[in-house]
Amino acid sequence: MRSQLIFGAMTHVKNRYELCQLASKAARKLHKPTTRLQDTMNDVLIRFHKANPLGEHNQVVEQVRNQERRAA
Repeated sequence: MRSQLIFGAMTHVKNRYELCQLASKAARKLHKPTTRLQDTMNDVLIRFHKANPLGEHNQVVEQVRNQERRAA
């Protein structure tokens, strides 16, 4: 079910709005005209579950936020 894929993808992206934005951009880039859009979206969510779509950027942002919290 797609809801399981969404919750799996949220392990790396905590913000639902950001997840929707990233998923829509990825689906546009990965979609092939001969396949169903639903299958492409499922593939994107599976990829997000396996790997962090934000990459190193997300880790750096989290480190800065943690440092700011400690300083406050």
